[in-house]
Amino acid sequence: MTETRIQDLPGAMSRRDHPTVGVWNRLEGRPRTTDFGRALRVEVRDPLWMLARQWQLGEFRGTDGGSPVTATYSVTASPPGRFRSDTGPDGAPGPAGPLPPDRPLEAVAERRPLPFAFGTEPISFDLRLALGRRWLKLLARSSELRSRRFGERYVELYPIALPDPANPADSARVAHPEVWAATQAVAGRRLDGYLLYLHLKGGGHAADGIDARRQRDELNALGPRLTGWFDDLIDQPSGADPQRPEGNSTWDPRRLEHRFSVSAAVPAGGERVLTAPEYPGGELGWHAFSVTPDATLGGTAPAPAPINRTVFPSPVRFSGMPLPRWWAVEDGRTNFAAVTPDSTDLARLIFLEFALVYSNDWYQLPCDLPAGTFASIQGLAVTDVFGQRRWITPADRGRDGQNRQHWSMYTLNSLGSPGDQLADDVGLLLPPGTPKVATGPALEDVVLVRDESANLVWGVEQTVRQATGEGRSGDEAAAETLAFRRRLHPPTTPDDPRAPIAYQVMSSVPENWIPFIPVHVPGDNRAVQLQRAAMPSEVDATPVRPRTALLREGLDAGCPYFVNEEEVPRSGTRLTVAYNRTRTRTGRVVLWLSVHRTTGRGERSSGLSFDLLTTTSSSAEPGT
Repeated sequence: MTETRIQDLPGAMSRRDHPTVGVWNRLEGRPRTTDFGRALRVEVRDPLWMLARQWQLGEFRGTDGGSPVTATYSVTASPPGRFRSDTGPDGAPGPAGPLPPDRPLEAVAERRPLPFAFGTEPISFDLRLALGRRWLKLLARSSELRSRRFGERYVELYPIALPDPANPADSARVAHPEVWAATQAVAGRRLDGYLLYLHLKGGGHAADGIDARRQRDELNALGPRLTGWFDDLIDQPSGADPQRPEGNSTWDPRRLEHRFSVSAAVPAGGERVLTAPEYPGGELGWHAFSVTPDATLGGTAPAPAPINRTVFPSPVRFSGMPLPRWWAVEDGRTNFAAVTPDSTDLARLIFLEFALVYSNDWYQLPCDLPAGTFASIQGLAVTDVFGQRRWITPADRGRDGQNRQHWSMYTLNSLGSPGDQLADDVGLLLPPGTPKVATGPALEDVVLVRDESANLVWGVEQTVRQATGEGRSGDEAAAETLAFRRRLHPPTTPDDPRAPIAYQVMSSVPENWIPFIPVHVPGDNRAVQLQRAAMPSEVDATPVRPRTALLREGLDAGCPYFVNEEEVPRSGTRLTVAYNRTRTRTGRVVLWLSVHRTTGRGERSSGLSFDLLTTTSSSAEPGT
């Protein structure tokens, strides 16, 4: 047999010049018996079979497939130094100020002023008594002040007034038995410390109104200690006005969410402004922020020096990932074959492509950063097993208009147009939060629901704040208030009916259901917003006022309250007000009052109906 040497093997195979040269695209064993046991063992008797298999899959092609050995990165971690509330007057952002370094960002973003009155009705007697008790303790520490019995003089000067059971304006403190009993117990016997606190915060002195000539300076020195103690007890917004508890916070009552911005210094100079436009409250993560281009909060602090470290990359492992070797069985806990995404389900399709195609192409690098910083990668160099060093650039480097792939993950988006975000904006914010927050019982619980039958949106006050500062069921509080009004205004005995049926204008709803009616947005004939309205009382037809600070927005100032229609979907929206308590990394206790927004439980029906015909007693047959 003469040996023939083929010079151009690919061309000869394509032209089929030599019939003895076969073309195979699959190599497999063929059993010749009915017993498959030996075939399933996949015995390899010829090493050339493995070499042919490698040649068939292109493993002999020379590629630079070196694995990374070390990685050196440079990262800049800048702590946020400025804070601004984006819910100022007329929708404009408020003034920016320094971010307190000794408080979690959740507390600074969620804190709201404490309400001590609903109009002319005093509330929060638990805090009023706590302030009074603290002042009496300060007086008791001095033997001379205690002997002169200054405490009794302050009780006479700042007393807790006893409500009038015959006055409808005092119904919130008289209609409920627990509140009425507590008020009777402390009226005239205890000090209303909040009145003294207001006097001191307004520029007054503790000795004003007290006949104390020699002890005047000593009394005045105790005033800052009282105000400082209460300001440190419960965290409130800086510059909060006690007369306007609905303002001076990040809560946007029209959008039913928190809106604020923080800024951190960047290496290129200046600052990077990060805005949280839709923070519902609760857990504050990095995904709540977006980059605001060309914005500033007045920060001038320089960026800290970059952190340079060399680490060892490790392959990314996950359950069910395809193994790189043949004849190996993957982990069966994750069955990717059972995933059936739709053609428009891009998230699942991208995930499957990552898991099945690029399973062994991902590496992770350890990068320890201090909490409460804005981290920006300045550079990344990777050294592989061949000793080659490569400079890695971000995947989303460049503008959208350039002929490059714009891809990113776990990065902050921009509030402007996508083309305005440069590669320098790429960074990750680790909010200076806290790992655990203890939330107290709800003091206010309001559910905004849609009522398709009545074509209204209702603000159902499921939990209302009592005058003693505790939460109470809204249904029970409304029923007790209605019974109290009926005792003050007993219904008159109606005349005998003259017809078998009577006309009723409308039915009644519980007094803890506050209506919101649709109205046009000014200057727009199609857009609709929701405006707070009022239902007449069953007793005296007076408008029923809300019992929660959430729905009393602007009521005491005589201003209307509007809510964007899209904020109340068919599932509804739930708002809760409660105290939050946590400890910082230094051990300091932080306490603040906040609002948390969650999803409701669907539509509800109030039973409201109009133009009703009701039967009367005269409809009975004569003689029966």
